[in-house]
Amino acid sequence: MANTPSTSGGAHRRKQHIVIVCLIALGIIAGALILRSGSTPKTADAHGAHTDHGTEGGDHADEGKDDGHRHAEGGAQHEEEQVAKGPHGGQRFTEGDFGLELLLAEEGGQPRLKAWVYDKGRPAALAGTQVMVSLARPDGTQEEIRLTPKGEELQSEQVVAEPHVFEATVAVQTPRQPYRFTFSAQEGKVAMTDAQIQAAGIALDTSAPAVIRSALQFPGEIRFNEDRTAHIVPRAAGVVESVSANLGAQVRRGDVLAVVSSATVSELRSELQGAQRRRELASTTYAREKQLWEQKISPEQDVQQARQALRETEISVANATQKLRTLGAAASGASLGRFELRAPFDGMVVEKHIALGEAVKEDASVFTLSDLSSVWAEMSISANDLAQVRVGERVVVRTSASDAKADGTISFVGSLIGEQTRTARARVVLPNPQGAWRPGLFVTVEVVGDETSAPVTVASSAVQTVDDKPAVFLKVEGGFIAQPVTLGRTDGKRVEVVSGLKPGARYVAAGSFIVKSEQGKGSATHTH
Repeated sequence: MANTPSTSGGAHRRKQHIVIVCLIALGIIAGALILRSGSTPKTADAHGAHTDHGTEGGDHADEGKDDGHRHAEGGAQHEEEQVAKGPHGGQRFTEGDFGLELLLAEEGGQPRLKAWVYDKGRPAALAGTQVMVSLARPDGTQEEIRLTPKGEELQSEQVVAEPHVFEATVAVQTPRQPYRFTFSAQEGKVAMTDAQIQAAGIALDTSAPAVIRSALQFPGEIRFNEDRTAHIVPRAAGVVESVSANLGAQVRRGDVLAVVSSATVSELRSELQGAQRRRELASTTYAREKQLWEQKISPEQDVQQARQALRETEISVANATQKLRTLGAAASGASLGRFELRAPFDGMVVEKHIALGEAVKEDASVFTLSDLSSVWAEMSISANDLAQVRVGERVVVRTSASDAKADGTISFVGSLIGEQTRTARARVVLPNPQGAWRPGLFVTVEVVGDETSAPVTVASSAVQTVDDKPAVFLKVEGGFIAQPVTLGRTDGKRVEVVSGLKPGARYVAAGSFIVKSEQGKGSATHTH
């Protein structure tokens, strides 16, 4: 019993030592785990996204297989889906001991693909290794890119055109066996749901063939048809007795516009009446002398003198009558000096510069009368375009002030180039039965050329400028991408797409500016 306390004290001390050892071991293990979790560096891939990575092989041997595709997308998707990265910042694919790192790098403003191969996590020799990348773009185009060895890496000679939105298949042929990997890129995608598209009023259409009418457009102005415009002048000085035509009134040919009392007209009518009286006397004298000569009472010489006097009086009457007609005055009237200004044709009084009691000069323009049933559309043609604007060419005249549109033909092209404007004048005669084409109205004159069939066209409203290049927004799953295009002919409604788009592609026909504004917010932008 004397040894019992000593034995129990030793057991207690042993238990304390075990607990301390366990605590120290747990602290070492926890520290190692903390150091391990914080030791992996972050690198940026070709699209600017960051993700944790280590060395090739090892822990990532199962990544990059066909049943585990990695998507090289930007932004939020990288945060949700960690993509394996290699030492050069490219996307890594592995299968067994084989590893491939693929990077889309932009050097000198030209993005190209680069690749590195690994064996058991270490750089492998490139001899006998071939890499082919097949790209399938949303517009339906297929692209094959071959990578060739350059030093310690493989690089493509071919530039990977933007946008970098595609489904890619990577085929690798090594001296031992082939490998195949797949991935997708969604760079620059404007993410929009179907509900957002509908709420924004965005309309989709399909690129398709269409007939394009090549045309040139010129600014123009509606003017009076000068062939049917008259400036009414009194032609004799006088005082206005009455005015019956008002500004803007429609008048018929022969209608009285105003009445003027003129001393000149009075003198001419007096002259006419005097000549008429002399003619009557001369006619009576001639008849009497002719009768006396026939009765052999008077000599023939008296008859001839009477005939001569009659002819002179007839000339005086004709002369006085013609003077009155030149002034537009009738040969007779209720008053010697009163004469009427009449409309020379059907038309509208477009200008009026006459008032009751006003003294007017013989050359004063008191009325301007124009027949507005036809007007002129005048335009200025530059020297470069004169070869395509000829008399007889079909044109379409439009105005932004209304929906009015009229077809016509060019009736005149000036032969001279203006010294100041360096342009020539051209005109189109337009029928104007409803009076819709008012003089002074600005119009656009479209000279219609040949009609040709274009294999791929889109609505003109679909074209936007992205990065100083024309682009069309294509519909892809979950949003849109800006597809650069090369444009051809246009008729104002449809535009030909020479390259960058295939028939049947779904694109934004209306509301493309909304998609562009969403792209400009920065959520879908990308820099290499």
